[in-house]
Amino acid sequence: MQVIKYVFQPHGDERGQLISLEEFKDIPFGIKRVYYMYNTGDGVTRGFHAHKSLQQILVCIHGSCKIKLDNGKEKKVVPLEKPYEGLYVSNIMWREMYDFSPDAVLMVLASELYDESDYIRNYDEFLNYVKNGGATTSAEEVIK
Repeated sequence: MQVIKYVFQPHGDERGQLISLEEFKDIPFGIKRVYYMYNTGDGVTRGFHAHKSLQQILVCIHGSCKIKLDNGKEKKVVPLEKPYEGLYVSNIMWREMYDFSPDAVLMVLASELYDESDYIRNYDEFLNYVKNGGATTSAEEVIK
């Protein structure tokens, strides 16, 4: 599995630093949604899902956290500790975010608007989806 981290160009002077992110320039897709997580409790793990189509860039803009990526064949843990680094998370990639520092703010740039039908929230269904090359199967077919 290839892990892709983007290093964004900081602009700064004695007043501080600024990062500017533009779709199709700094981010490899059009940005349709931005959200962020903060005040994540000690020992809490977030995520536990994959997307059929959506792509994301995760940036820990304050503090630190770890991201476990799983493509159904291989797993990797990627630390996010710098506000100028973004982790690309492709579609059909299981993700879990954990080990948040008390001051962590994890920002997510998403290629699509929220669509519940794009989520795969069951790990066994995710593995089956990967095994079938992205084809969905009914619950009856999985049981057989």
